[in-house]
Amino acid sequence: MNVASQKPGLAERLLAGQPTALARAISIIEGEGPAVSRLLKAIQPQLGRAVVVGFTGPPGAGKSTLVNAFIAEMRGRGKTVAVVAVDPSSPITGGAVLGDRIRMAEHTMDKGVYIRSLASRGHLGGLSASAARVTDLMDAAGFDVVVLETVGAGQSEVEMAEMADVRIVISAPGLGDDVQAIKAGILEIADILVVNKSDLPLARRTTRQLEAMLALRAPTDWKVPVLSTNAVDRSGLPELADAIERKAALREAKGARGNLSGRTRRLLAQTVARQVEDYVLHDQTAASEAIVTALQQADTSLQTAVTEILNLMHESQIHE
Repeated sequence: MNVASQKPGLAERLLAGQPTALARAISIIEGEGPAVSRLLKAIQPQLGRAVVVGFTGPPGAGKSTLVNAFIAEMRGRGKTVAVVAVDPSSPITGGAVLGDRIRMAEHTMDKGVYIRSLASRGHLGGLSASAARVTDLMDAAGFDVVVLETVGAGQSEVEMAEMADVRIVISAPGLGDDVQAIKAGILEIADILVVNKSDLPLARRTTRQLEAMLALRAPTDWKVPVLSTNAVDRSGLPELADAIERKAALREAKGARGNLSGRTRRLLAQTVARQVEDYVLHDQTAASEAIVTALQQADTSLQTAVTEILNLMHESQIHE
């Protein structure tokens, strides 16, 4: 068979931007094995071109509706957009509920938009374990913007800071203690703060609260803006898109375009955590039981128990 006539491989078709190749590649990387490593190695030289924008915020802030409006704004500017929408997992099947896809249905027939829902599968950090790899695949496929939409916001959900180039934290007026909920931890990662549903009462008050909180932050070369949006009538979206482009340009000027190291570190940390969790919950050997008992009876410290568990894992892997 003539080499020139051979069908292009999956990586070649992915890099050419074929949607079917991207869908197939995502299915592959959600598993493990040699095929995953070969695919990721093939696309590595092409990574770092997309601007990765993360959206997070408390439930009810209108994240998905705002992302939908943001997609429309970017398409109007001639940009292609891919979305990693992390949905809560179904308690029955473990699959994504797909609520985000329903709210973004107007973009279904647009070839310049690709939306993938991922199940959180109980992951509490806001992003699923496969989100980093899916982001890489969308980057390699040539999309100008990759959007990460997280499950929700809480003080521990700061993974987005390690994966996104531009981080958007969304709040909405009338959600009670939502501002207090995002103040510690989440507020520090925001590149842009958005008060969505700006037509509602208390919107201006929420904006003033956020601006007051920002005054407590140490000065940097980027002044975090507090923007008002209404995702329904899409007011404020041009200003949001402009702010994202300015922040991305600043990162690129500083040589920080493409947060590849952060995505890789997050993937590694999640994988290590899953393996340790599985070992602790399911290993029934006398050695691990002794560590659990000692910790339960306060005969050892938590840090010492962690060290001993890690040593046990290492020894068991050596003898496998």
